[in-house]
Amino acid sequence: MGVLSNISVNRVLLLLVFLTIAAAALPFISYAPNRLVSGEGRQLWDIQPDMAWGLAAACVLLFLLCFVPGKSGNILTLIVSQLLVIAALVIAGTTATYLAQTGSPLARTSLGSGFWLGLGLMLLAASDAIRRITERASWRWLLHAQIFILPLVLLLSGTFNDLSLLKEYANRQDVFNDALAQHLTILFATVVPALLIGVPLGVWCTFSVSRQGPVFAVLNIIQTIPSVALFGLLIAPLAGLVKHFPLLGSLGVAGTGLTPALIALVLYALLPLVRGVVAGLNQVPRDVLESSQAMGMSARQRFISVQFPLALPVFLRSLRVVMVQTVGMAVIAALIGAGGFGALVFQGLLSSAVDLVLLGVIPVVVLAVLIDALFDLGIALLKVSNND
Repeated sequence: MGVLSNISVNRVLLLLVFLTIAAAALPFISYAPNRLVSGEGRQLWDIQPDMAWGLAAACVLLFLLCFVPGKSGNILTLIVSQLLVIAALVIAGTTATYLAQTGSPLARTSLGSGFWLGLGLMLLAASDAIRRITERASWRWLLHAQIFILPLVLLLSGTFNDLSLLKEYANRQDVFNDALAQHLTILFATVVPALLIGVPLGVWCTFSVSRQGPVFAVLNIIQTIPSVALFGLLIAPLAGLVKHFPLLGSLGVAGTGLTPALIALVLYALLPLVRGVVAGLNQVPRDVLESSQAMGMSARQRFISVQFPLALPVFLRSLRVVMVQTVGMAVIAALIGAGGFGALVFQGLLSSAVDLVLLGVIPVVVLAVLIDALFDLGIALLKVSNND
């Protein structure tokens, strides 16, 4: 009993391994004779038995690594989980190519639930290993970034061209590009006004505690309103304004479309921005402010040279939340005609086309992850520069 109690177990990895084994029972791919017919799920063991045994052996190795303590075990876990990700992607791509060459030209090969679940679990295993390997944020960022190098190379080399998702993209490339431009427009047209309103409002609230109560009460009420309801509430007032002031219509203002979406998204962005400014400025040590005042700095100089740089990391975390939140909520804005990737998602849902839904969902996820990663890198570099 004493020996067993001294064994170190990575419980997170152990759980992920068991879930990955369970994912193997789900369909790895789905094969349909054409786009309109529901696909038939096929397990990995049925399509490529040899590769399936290799993946099973890798899962056994991961299970054994659950009991290997220290950095060496985590490094091996990162390597094995990445190899599993690459292997799953290669198997999916080569299987789709084989089925396309041997079957009907109209046939579609989609990625199954087993693939998506297994891929997500292995990415989680890799991320957990990175977290245990190093505590430095910059190194964690680099290790996370390198995971996606080989998948990107496979994508650009055409390995996945015969998957139905890539065929859907090829058929709708112009629509996809327009959706990307619209989604980015919504993002930046939301963030810029939110910054112009939220930052001064946060600074104004910081210098008077009595102001914070009413301001945060209003912003909290806005935050509790469901997004679809807020979009709907804005349609009638905006339509009325355009009716009474035709000039607004000539400027592009309308009851539906981009205008109500931007107003609603800006309102949703204010609470985290104002809260981030207030929290950032309040966490500046009082002795630092007193020292800068003793050096003869004016209130404006203290704010620009002392308070703002020290509050910046906290504020950037709030801005990261706003941007990731906006990327996701912009999908719902497509319900009122704002466009973006949400239009592809809802069009796919209406036509029961899963690949079309994924064509809208996956870029949103990638965009959110990319924004989050860039903010992580920026905050890490900012901390390094502040320490220096």
